[in-house]
Amino acid sequence: MRVIIDRFEGEYAVVLTEEKKSVAVPAVLFEDGKEGDVFDIFKNTGETEKRKNRIENLAEELWK
Repeated sequence: MRVIIDRFEGEYAVVLTEEKKSVAVPAVLFEDGKEGDVFDIFKNTGETEKRKNRIENLAEELWK
């Protein structure tokens, strides 16, 4: 997904998506960004799998 920083509003960055939708997200995600900058956002499958496994392990511990 590609987003363009439209503007900053306090703690939020308002970005435009490829579908021209406006979305407010925490500005900390774009620490070095400024208005007009383009960011590509990718799914991190490795970290997703680690998180899923950690949650499954925690759930198993709860049911013991």
